[in-house]
Parts: sequence; C-alpha cells; structure tokens
Amino acid sequence: MAPSGTLTSFRLPPLPTIREIIKLFRLQAVKQLSQNFLLDLRLTGGWLISAPEMSPPHPWGRGPGDLARTLWARVQDKIVRKAGNLTNAYVYEVGPGPGGITRSILNAGVAELLVVEKDSRFIPGLQMLSDAAPGKLRIVHGDVLTFKIEKAFPESLKRQWEDDPPNVHIIGNLPFSVSTPLIIKWLENMSHRDGPFAYGRTQMTLTFQKEVAERLTASTGSKQRSRLSIMAQYLCSVQQVLTIPGRAFVPKPEVDVGVVHFTPLTQPRIAQPFKLVEKVVQNVFQFRRKFCHRGLGMLFPEAQRLESTGKLLELADVDPTLRPRQLSVSHFKNLCDVYRKMCDEDPHLFAYNFREELKKNKSKFQEKDDTERYRL
Repeated sequence: MAPSGTLTSFRLPPLPTIREIIKLFRLQAVKQLSQNFLLDLRLTGGWLISAPEMSPPHPWGRGPGDLARTLWARVQDKIVRKAGNLTNAYVYEVGPGPGGITRSILNAGVAELLVVEKDSRFIPGLQMLSDAAPGKLRIVHGDVLTFKIEKAFPESLKRQWEDDPPNVHIIGNLPFSVSTPLIIKWLENMSHRDGPFAYGRTQMTLTFQKEVAERLTASTGSKQRSRLSIMAQYLCSVQQVLTIPGRAFVPKPEVDVGVVHFTPLTQPRIAQPFKLVEKVVQNVFQFRRKFCHRGLGMLFPEAQRLESTGKLLELADVDPTLRPRQLSVSHFKNLCDVYRKMCDEDPHLFAYNFREELKKNKSKFQEKDDTERYRL
C-alpha cells in the first residue's frame, strides 16, 4: 500500500462505465436489500446548478451537447469532494456496489481505499478496479455491521481525540435498510472512541434517504426533529451537504437522497453513557405529538411515575408542556444528568422497561378474568 506521507498523483486508466460493468456481470439491484446504483457521478452535482439552457445528461451517457457535457464534467464527484481533501488519505468505503463512488475516491489521490461489500455479485467488478489501481484498493467481502475496522489501517494514523481529525475517512452510499442501524452503531462507537474512532475523530460522509438526512440535521423546533437529531448532534457537528435527486439512481428510489457529513466533537454535549442518553431520548420521542412529560414518565415504574416524573422535570428545569421537537440538546443534557443521579440512587431504575411492566399487568388481568369466568 502507498506509504503515509507520500503525495500521490494517480488517475485510473480507461475502464468500462458503471452501466457496462452492470451489464457485463449481469448485476441487478435487489429491492429487499434497498440497493440503488449511482450510475453517473456527474449526476450527483448536476441538478444543484441553475442552468436553464442545460438539461441533465441521459443516464446512459447521451448528453444534450458538447458544452453541456463539459459543464457536467466540472460538477462530477461531488459526494467525494464533500468529504474534504482526500490526498494521501486512508478511506473506508461502505457498500461500494458496482464501484461508482469507488472510482472517484481512487481518483482523489488516496493512499489506500478499503471497501467492505456484503454482496458477492459485486466482487468481480471491484476486483477489476483493484487490478487497475495496484496497491490502492483493498476488498473485503463482509458485512459492514460486523466488520472490525480498528486494526485495518496503520497505527501511525491514530490521533488524540482533542487533536485535529485523523487522515482517515468513511464514505458510503448506504442501502436505506441498513443506514439507520449503522449510524446508531457508529455513534455508539464514537461515544466509546472505538471502532472507526479508535483512530481519533474520524470524519464520515454518508448518503441517507432525504427524510433521514433531514432528521439527522434538524434544528430545535423543526418538524423533522427526532431521536436521530439528538443522538447525532450531541456527539457530532452534522451537516447536510448535498441533495441528489432519485433519478440519478437505478432503480430510481421513491425519495431523493441526502449526503450528510459528520465531524465528531472534541467533547460530547451530553457527558453521560450512550445507552442512558439513548434511553431518555427514545422515551421522549416515542410520544412525539404529546407533551414531553408523557414519554419521560415511561422511565419510571407506574407506582412512582407521577412523583418521579415531576421530580425529573423540576430538577432538570424543563417545562413539562414542551413537545419533544421543542427540546434542545441542552434540555436533554439536563434530563440525562438528573436521570443519571436518580439511577445512582435506585440501582434497579435503569433496567426498568415500561413495556415489560405493561405485559405483566396484562397477563395478571387476563389470569384474573379467566378465573372469574371459570367461577361463573
């Protein structure tokens, strides 16, 4: 692999187009896996430019004319550009598929690109890219949800958390079905400073359904404000940097796609364990249309619910009539800090699950009802 610190000037040789790769290896997107192929990277930026005299190039490569093709070429590779300067960087790409974004990453002058692909049908096409970029591309046939990246790159890349981000990047066009569990997993890794964040404050540039991208970046009071907003924003600086129309993909998804850039904060905005923060946030947003006290009450057993919820809100200085989307990260910080103290005072509190209590109560009621019927 290319040694760290050596500037590279590399361009891939002429290769079959992504459409030709798909045809050559008889690839077909699997709906059950939420697969969508980004056929032409020029499309990732083109629709963002206001040019009435231009129309987007045809997905199969037939542009509206030489001038338009030249202009479209200038806006290609936007997803990769939004990741920042990748010269001599070590990049981890998730879900490369037929290799569209992979090509742009390689052409960005990276030291090494590691791709993890679960679908074996894409491996031959990726191997073709590896052969065209000797020593640059490493392919792992595996599942990104279980792949251990902690030892994938040189130890010399590791940085202290308070330092600038390491020269390690995560980039990916994520299948919709895996995007939310994967980002939650990585956020938990971030809180523990392990996984991809064993190297330091590793930056990520990832695609999501536009609605999910909007939730991740939603501000206080926004209709899109959600559990994802709080979990991402208490740990990261989060920006939606690009919107890609669905027609840039094949098969065309029913929604547009948002590209989101994550930079971990040097200090989390809530200094509590990830699982505790997650529990408080989940409980609040499960009743997103109700006042916040409704969801917070579910943190406590029924017998003490009213009293404990009132105590939590009072000590956290949170108005019980605020809706979940009106709560800021600072509100959640106060709630989590107070809830942590209450859990320390009652060792059994954190393990409490209101759904389990509900099931037990229903079971008792059913037994009582059956007994009464038997007596009759």
